[in-house]
Amino acid sequence: MNRKENRIAARQAAEKAMIREEQNRRMEHAAKSSIKDVLKEHQAALCGLDEQAVSESRSKYGSNKVTHEKKQPLLKRLAGAFVNPFTVILFCLAIVSTMTDMVFPYFSLFGSVPEDFDCLTVVIILTMVIISGTLRFVQESRSGNAAEKLLAMITTTCTVTRKGQEKTEIPMDDLVVGDIVHLSAGDMIPADVRILEAKDLFVSQASLTGESEPVEKVPFASAAKESVTDYNNIAFMGSNVVSGSASAVVVCVGDNTLFGSMASAVAGEAVETSFTKGVNAVSWVLIRFMLVMVPLVFFINGITKGDWLDAFLFGISIAVGLTPEMLPMIVTTCLAKGAVSMSKKQTIVKNLNSIQNFGAMDILCTDKTGTLTQDRVVLEYHLNVNGKDDTRVLRHAYLNSYFQTGYKNLMDLAIIHKTEEAEAEDPKLIDLSENYVKVDEIPFDFTRRRLSTVVQDKNGKTQMVTKGAVEEMLSICSFAECDGGVQPLTDEVRRRILHTVDELNDKGFRVLAIAQKSNPSPVGAFGVKDECEMVLIGYLAFLDPPKESTADAIKALKHYGVTTKILTGDNDKVTRTICKQVGMKVRNMLLGSDVEKMSDAQLAQAAESTDVFAKLTPDQKARVVSVLRENGHTVGFMGDGINDAAAMKAADIGISVDTAVDVAKESADIILLEKNLMVLEQGIIEGRKTYANMIKYIKMTASSNFGNMFSVLAASALLPFLPMMSVHLIFLNLIYDLSCTAIPWDNVDEEFITKPRKWDASSVGSFMIWIGPTSSIFDFTTYIFMYFVFCPLFVSGGVLYNDLANHYQGAQLAQMQQAYMGMFQAGWFVESMWSQTLVIHMIRTPKLPFIQSRASASLTLLTLSGITALTIIPFTPFGAMLGFVALPVSYFAYLIPCILLYMVLATSLKKAYVRHYGELL
Repeated sequence: MNRKENRIAARQAAEKAMIREEQNRRMEHAAKSSIKDVLKEHQAALCGLDEQAVSESRSKYGSNKVTHEKKQPLLKRLAGAFVNPFTVILFCLAIVSTMTDMVFPYFSLFGSVPEDFDCLTVVIILTMVIISGTLRFVQESRSGNAAEKLLAMITTTCTVTRKGQEKTEIPMDDLVVGDIVHLSAGDMIPADVRILEAKDLFVSQASLTGESEPVEKVPFASAAKESVTDYNNIAFMGSNVVSGSASAVVVCVGDNTLFGSMASAVAGEAVETSFTKGVNAVSWVLIRFMLVMVPLVFFINGITKGDWLDAFLFGISIAVGLTPEMLPMIVTTCLAKGAVSMSKKQTIVKNLNSIQNFGAMDILCTDKTGTLTQDRVVLEYHLNVNGKDDTRVLRHAYLNSYFQTGYKNLMDLAIIHKTEEAEAEDPKLIDLSENYVKVDEIPFDFTRRRLSTVVQDKNGKTQMVTKGAVEEMLSICSFAECDGGVQPLTDEVRRRILHTVDELNDKGFRVLAIAQKSNPSPVGAFGVKDECEMVLIGYLAFLDPPKESTADAIKALKHYGVTTKILTGDNDKVTRTICKQVGMKVRNMLLGSDVEKMSDAQLAQAAESTDVFAKLTPDQKARVVSVLRENGHTVGFMGDGINDAAAMKAADIGISVDTAVDVAKESADIILLEKNLMVLEQGIIEGRKTYANMIKYIKMTASSNFGNMFSVLAASALLPFLPMMSVHLIFLNLIYDLSCTAIPWDNVDEEFITKPRKWDASSVGSFMIWIGPTSSIFDFTTYIFMYFVFCPLFVSGGVLYNDLANHYQGAQLAQMQQAYMGMFQAGWFVESMWSQTLVIHMIRTPKLPFIQSRASASLTLLTLSGITALTIIPFTPFGAMLGFVALPVSYFAYLIPCILLYMVLATSLKKAYVRHYGELL
């Protein structure tokens, strides 16, 4: 990113921060103020705004539209799939080759003749680029636009009071600050609002904050809170009403809402991931080598041979020879192969690059609710007052939850489910719904914070069963069942009860108390006054439990060198309990309020030693991810809610799960369709195999090509003819590259996948310099052998090429020179293919090839086929067309020992390289 882009990004970040700060200030002021003051500040009235007030409010605060990024046009998406530094070079080479190999000969320009017309180079290059770009474009076009999906979640109309209209439906976009909105069960909150009146109002804001339980909203002014989402008199755009009804005044609209700030974060440009940085860096290393080698070859050939056009054409051939033409295709094929393997494990890969990022990941940040947990409340314990499991407590809880007719919240459903599960083990729980009939109930309200049902069994016994918040329950209980009987609720018993409840709360459990009394008031006269003189019988402890595979997944990640960090909006107590249940040690914990006070430098330092972050806002999640990336980590983020979308966008790889909302799935690069988190382990293994095979191809091809070109450079200066024609170089590269197409399916050593791997462009350059010239040693040996021994012996009767003019003249001289060059070039052509192809097996593993580590069957078969094909070519009419002369069989008496020595030297240098740099790939 250049300075201008940095300035633009910084300015946009500052603007977003100002918007968030203003939004938080206005929401906090509204939450802490009385209803009268809130209405006055926003020029609102309970009778609604008139047309002029609506217009003025829209001018001052903006409309209720969330700005979002439009889907990229087709041309831009095509450019993204086809254009990168490496393909740009290939395109440039294709253009130059088109001019020199096709246009010049066709029009007989610069001494070229129609017979020189050759389209092979251009076809090879363009084919590779088109195949790789098309694969990438098709794969990535399947993903939708995250911001559009996010906006689609919002309802299109809402109910408001406007001047002269008590309740009217208007488009959500027409809503303004100061409008009075009416909410009921099932409604989506259309803007950030301050509650004015409420009746049993429960709002689910799990996808915004990570809280698994619906939150009650009340109209009363609130004391200051740590986070704006903690205020229980504020409801946020994008959350929805689970039960009850309310009226509220709009405080923030559009981009100024909490939802709007999340949408803008999702709609922004994605970060440059470690994969993109790595590929670009490697590409530029290869390009820099090319920019040095090609001019050298051009000038040396021009000066020594005197034919500058031939020198230019040969320079272009060198550029093509140095270029791993198959790199875009091999990279894309490796990634696509990884995506196909993951699809068999019920995993959708939306962004091909994310496969390698998966393997490179060394930190996985994950949300808790719905990601590590099941996103459902479970009744973990049903305890009597002594703290022991007691079926009688569960039975009474069932009678209360089953027979109440109001909104059955998640805890009611958990009680019913737990009772049905326990029926098989305890006959007393069987058919409770049939053995009892409901007589009456006293509904829940937020003042009492409890609910009572009155039931009667078949014997005519009547019971009142009440459950609710512990403090409120203790206020109506005079007795407690403990120590083997019913005892008065003394101060000592009360302290004991509160101590047990505190212990459960400290472990993150949400605790309700349950009480009963027999034979309450006569039928038809039950009321709140009867909730007295009750007997406390026990507690109910609830928790959102972890998925069964969570503990094993975290252990597997650690084995592969990946640190797991939890970033959640839920409270610290619940988070600690979940960590304990999944076997995760909490070295340190930071809350959102702590993060807010830290500078980026302080947070970057703290984040390294902190494994758990709780009570985080969406922005804080994204900030933690960003500072970890800036610390040099490759970071993944796994989440399932709207509040996770920004963090996913900020990470190298966004991972979503089966239970996620659509927005999270659209923001993710990878979606796990199975509830089993062990697929994370498979993803990491697949990602590391993908990287291993990509870097194998890059290093082996770059070093091999560099060695060949180094040999050509020396030969150009020393030999009186070119050691290999342009078409020979291109054909050699083509067959070699075809042999490499099996690399994505090659085996990878187990040792390689045990730790994260990052792109290191400098290692490609050092590898080329170490290993490349190794082949040049044997190339020079081949030059000497072919020029001074083999060609004179089998072609010219012992006469060297430079002396042919002293022995032959005219057509005979030309024929002898052509035969001499043809055999020389055929010998080096075959030796180059053998050395270039067999070195694949040397370089693909730091172990001894063929003995300690074997290539896959497909790679072995293709490399042997490539060697066989190119060895046969000089003996065929096609070889004669290329200018080759058939080699005597005795040539192989030289070739085989030469190649064996080369393999021994390459293996020795490989071992030395590993000792020096610590690793091969």
